[in-house]
Amino acid sequence: MELISSAERNLLFARYKRDAFHLELRDDYSVPDEDTPFRNWLSGRDSDHSYLAPWIQLVRQCTRRGMTIRRVRVVTEPVTPYIQWEHALTALNAEAGEDIRWLPRHLLPQTATFPLDGRDWWLFDDQLLAVGHFDTDGRVLGSQLILDQDAVVACAALRDQLWTAAIPHTAYKP
Repeated sequence: MELISSAERNLLFARYKRDAFHLELRDDYSVPDEDTPFRNWLSGRDSDHSYLAPWIQLVRQCTRRGMTIRRVRVVTEPVTPYIQWEHALTALNAEAGEDIRWLPRHLLPQTATFPLDGRDWWLFDDQLLAVGHFDTDGRVLGSQLILDQDAVVACAALRDQLWTAAIPHTAYKP
């Protein structure tokens, strides 16, 4: 299985025109760029959010050209400190044009089934999946690109189901 880096995955945003959707299923992400800002937040110190600048810029570029960028974060309640921190920062994503919703696990539709071994994924224009892979410590290994139409259709159906059930960011209080 060939994996691409997060930077290579982000290049996909230039190839697609309508919609990029991300499903997040983890309660913690061990992203090296976030380690220090997260520790600062936990200790009550101001965090430098400059590590988010490339993502915020990408979201702005995409939404200016008419593309939607959406995300559903499925979370366990009570939420982890990481999810609390992520929720506190989500306003930065929203200001850039990303539409983020939250779905507590206990509110998952009973009919929801998770393809791709329950991994996180990006779906671009209902054509291409970028499926996240993580090591045993939760560190990102990369994304696997999948064009298989059965997988794409299953993920699009799950996206639609979860998007409808999820709570908009401004209404969700962890």
